[in-house]
Formats: sequence, C-alpha cells, structure tokens
Amino acid sequence: MAFIGLCNPKSPSNVGAIMRAAGCYQADQVYYTGARFDRAERYRTDTKKAHQTVPLKQVVDFTESMPSGMKLVCVELVEGAMALPEFEHPKQAMYVFGPEDASIPQHLVDLADHVVYVPTIGCMNLAASVNVLLYDRLAKSDGRKQDGSIVLSSRDVNNRLKVKTIVRAKV
Repeated sequence: MAFIGLCNPKSPSNVGAIMRAAGCYQADQVYYTGARFDRAERYRTDTKKAHQTVPLKQVVDFTESMPSGMKLVCVELVEGAMALPEFEHPKQAMYVFGPEDASIPQHLVDLADHVVYVPTIGCMNLAASVNVLLYDRLAKSDGRKQDGSIVLSSRDVNNRLKVKTIVRAKV
C-alpha cells in the first residue's frame, strides 16, 4: 500500500502529473495539505484521468490519514537522509514530499520513520520526484511483471511498435 502526501502544493500541472504517476504506479491515494492547490485549476496534466480511480483528498495532517502500521517516509534533500538507491521500501508507506518552493515541515521530518533523498545534482521538480520514488518502489518490489504483458496492457492505441530480433555482432 502506497500513499502520497504533498505539502501545500501550488502547481496544478505538478499535481496532475503526480495523479498520472499514481495511476501508472498503482499508488492507493494522494493527500495534500494547504489551500494553494484548491485555488488553482485541477487536473490539467492528468491526461489518463487517474483522479477517477486514485482518490485525491485534502487533509490538515497526513498522520491522521495513515492506517495503523503504515510508515511515514519523508522524501526531501535533507542532511542525514538516506539515498534512495540504498532504501528498502516498507510494504505500507505514506511518502511525503515538500512543496515546489519550500521544504517538508520539520515536525514531519521529526516524526518520520525514514527520510530519503533522490541523489541528483540540484533539486528535481515535484512531479519528477514522485515519479522516481514510485518507480524505485516498483523496481524493488517482488510483484513486478517482467514479461511483455505489461506492455500490451499499458500502451495506448497509437503505439503498436514491436522489436524485431536484434543480432549483435561479437566484439
């Protein structure tokens, strides 16, 4: 079970892209705090309409929305955090991300079971960070599909490409 928590997001394009990522990577719910997003246009970049299957809910406090046993994981460029490649994802996690123009509040970092960062040069866009985190969770999970069935079920009607047999020359 994976929940996403967004601290006072301001950009409808980021939230729309996060909703799309939540649908693609099968996150169970997206929560957000603050009022900035409500004043903005919703779902502008949620082209897959993930908001119809992944609930998006405003809350005052992420920890009140967490089921028993769920771990709080803050994802932020913060001193003392663990690099994402070394991180082992909990089975049940609420991943909290800071806003585009600030950081996760210190009291949440203090409450966190884990604090991780994506090792980049400079900081990434909020939606890109959520995508990377959810991909990392999928890549490290035991239940991922490794055959071609995921391609057949995920691509849209405009993509019918196939890879022909590739013959590689011996060096």
